[in-house]
Amino acid sequence: MDKQNLPFHKLIHNFLCCGLLGWCLEIIFTGLNALRRRNLKLTGTTSLWMFPIYGCASFMAPLFRLMEKRPLLLRGCTYMSLIFSAEFLSGRFLQKRKLCPWDYSRSRYHIGRVIRLDYAPYWFAAGLLFERLLCRTQLRDETPRISSRPVRHH
Repeated sequence: MDKQNLPFHKLIHNFLCCGLLGWCLEIIFTGLNALRRRNLKLTGTTSLWMFPIYGCASFMAPLFRLMEKRPLLLRGCTYMSLIFSAEFLSGRFLQKRKLCPWDYSRSRYHIGRVIRLDYAPYWFAAGLLFERLLCRTQLRDETPRISSRPVRHH
């Protein structure tokens, strides 16, 4: 692969990985929430709009590398704050177009119907999961590959 295309390829890869991880987390979260309502079908739901929203976590990769030596509490709180900001901005954007797939108005902890402050622990954990995903991907990409082919000396 052309080295000039590598950063773009990596960004696309990370975007897809974050989008898929977010979708999976949301389906699991909403499926387990069904259990709380005694719905044993455990149907999890999401929206196609959520894929690019979760995919945007890939843009936090430089921050993850910058914060890797910082305490867990600081990292988690930073990521949680950024996720809340992204959720608020994307939610407002979609609300204005009557496309927002979530509405938190029933929660007393909502802000603008698009974020729930009681979800802070979930976003704390999600941020650390995205960090782990992207840092592991970076580590794998930077690990020297050992070829099984013998080296020919001239």
